[in-house]
Amino acid sequence: MEQSKRGEEDSGYDLFPERSSGRFKKGSIESTFTFNHRCQLMLQFAIETSPYAKLLLEAMKSSGCSVYKDRHFSCEDCDGSVSGGFDATSSQIVLCQNNILKQSHMNRVVTHELIHAFDHCTAHVHWFNNYRHLACSEIRAANLSGDCSFNNEVSRFNLGLKKHQQECVRGRALRSILAVRKIDRAEAEKVVDEVFDSCFNDHTPFGRIPHTEKDARFAHRDFHSRDRYHANL
Repeated sequence: MEQSKRGEEDSGYDLFPERSSGRFKKGSIESTFTFNHRCQLMLQFAIETSPYAKLLLEAMKSSGCSVYKDRHFSCEDCDGSVSGGFDATSSQIVLCQNNILKQSHMNRVVTHELIHAFDHCTAHVHWFNNYRHLACSEIRAANLSGDCSFNNEVSRFNLGLKKHQQECVRGRALRSILAVRKIDRAEAEKVVDEVFDSCFNDHTPFGRIPHTEKDARFAHRDFHSRDRYHANL
């Protein structure tokens, strides 16, 4: 899809300067290399050990969308407000090497962006011209990636609300949309509300909300069991 400069800005490309006009002032070559090397190591560890990432990678492969580390992931310097993104024009996940400092953070970002990649593969999402599609994928990514897990919410001092998972997911999806699209907040809230129930209850390919790594491991096991069941039909 061809995009004008304005279209790129409206789609959040200004948050990922290496993907736009190069306006971002990079640090030293040494610091950039250090960030990139650390990012690559943490990415490798995430895709090899995270049950969230392993399930998503296998689900995408079974759907005909194999993911290759060197082709579909890119460690880059980003704006300070973001940790990662999914570039639908290149089917590539961007990992913000200057902002991801811990393995647990990397695991969560990889999972979040892989959910977008899974939706891109299986749901034919119209990322740039359908806010409902974008909102649905953001809701699913916030709900299924562990973004709203108990431990993460404790670290943010966000506890005690009724229907806490729903409110956390709604808030994070709304913030993501506002970060990457030039859209009025009231309009964004309306779009999120319109699709929230159906997208919040869509747990594909996990089959459940994986609140913890233990939940994700069970979901991964069930995914394998499903494959064995279908193979015997």
